[in-house]
Formats: sequence, C-alpha cells, structure tokens
Amino acid sequence: MSVVMKRLIVELGFQVKSSKKSNVWGFATTSALVSKQSPPSPYHHYTYTTTIRHLSHIVNPNNGKRVCLVDTLALVRSLEAQGVPSKQAEAITSAITEVLNDSLENVSHTFVSKADMQKTVMLQEANLSKFKSQVQSSQEHHFSMLQRETEKLRTDIDKMRSELRYEIDKVTAGQRLDLNLERGRIRDELANQSAETANLTNKLDREIHGLRAQLEAAKYDVIKYCIGTLISISAVGLAVIRILV
Repeated sequence: MSVVMKRLIVELGFQVKSSKKSNVWGFATTSALVSKQSPPSPYHHYTYTTTIRHLSHIVNPNNGKRVCLVDTLALVRSLEAQGVPSKQAEAITSAITEVLNDSLENVSHTFVSKADMQKTVMLQEANLSKFKSQVQSSQEHHFSMLQRETEKLRTDIDKMRSELRYEIDKVTAGQRLDLNLERGRIRDELANQSAETANLTNKLDREIHGLRAQLEAAKYDVIKYCIGTLISISAVGLAVIRILV
C-alpha cells in the first residue's frame, strides 16, 4: 500500500522521502513525507478549515462510523511547509485518507469484530449446549429403551423358563407314570410266571411221585413173580427128584 501512496504522490508531481518507519497498517508515517517546520501563516486558515471539512466528509460519510487515522490538518500544514501547494497537499491528504479508510474497511470486512466474535462464540456455546442436551436426551432415551428391552427380555426369559419347567415336570410325571405302570406290569408278569412255575413244579412233583409209586408197585410185582417162579421151579425139581428116586 505504501508503493501505491508513493505512486499517487509522484503522479501529483512530488518526490517522497523514503523512510524505514511504518505504522501498524503498513503505511509510511508522516515523518517520511514531511519534516517538521514552523506552522504556516494565518493566510492559510480558511484553506485549512475547508480542508478539514472536506476530509471529515471523506472520512466520516456514515456519520462518524469511520475513524480518521491521519491528522489531516497537521499533514496538510506539513506538506505546505515543504513547499507543496495547498490544493495538491489537500489532494495528497485526501488520497492518503481514502487509502487508509479503504484499508480499514478491507480489514473490517476481512476480520470480525470483538462483538461479532463474542456473538459467534456465544452462538457456538449455545449450539454446543443444545447439542449436549440433545445428546444427553438421546442417551437417556436410548438408555430407557434399553432398560425396557432388557426388562422385556428378562420377562420373556422367565416366561420361557417357567414354560420349560412346566413341560419338563409334565414329561417327568408322564415318564414316572409310565415307569410305574411298566413296573406294575412287569411285577404282574413275574407273579404270573412264578405261579406258573410253581404249578409246573407241583405237577412235576406229582408226576414224579406217581412214577415212584408205579416203580415200587412194579418192583413188588417182579419180586412176587420171581419168588413164585422160584417156588414153582423148586416144586418141579423136587417132583422130578422123587420120580427118579
């Protein structure tokens, strides 16, 4: 921007002294343009007043919303003290003021103000607080839903457990009943088999006793027949012996 200012001053027909000093906006200070001289004569009072009014209109077109960064009256006086004509000094001061105002306007458009920054921060904090509240509400909602689902699952599990226990008890009772019936049937069959075995044993005993009695009777008959035969043979033998004798 200092190069632009130098070009403006050179175009107006004045040589600007270079200086390494610069203000915070990057422009050359007033000492780089003019040197300290004695104040001008009272002849220029009307011109200074007109210059101040003209530059005030340039600097403050929005009723004082712009800030004048240059003491225009002192700058005009310094330029006139260096031999610059009044109109050219006013033009230079006007150009410098416009450049400074444009730079300030660009800076104001580029950067935000502290109030806007605070407003943005407050808005972000409000949004963050709202987001936190929404997240917390969502977490609480999901947590309550999870608790309800957990309770529902627990109820379903207890119900299924009771139904399974009922079915197990039912099956166990049926199996016990069937087992008892089967046990009774087996007991009856064993009793019948035992009775039949006892009957067969008694029948065999009777048959054996009958056979024994028949054997005893047959033995007595055989002995009797043998004795009778021996007696008959003895009688025949004695009769033969008598005959022969």
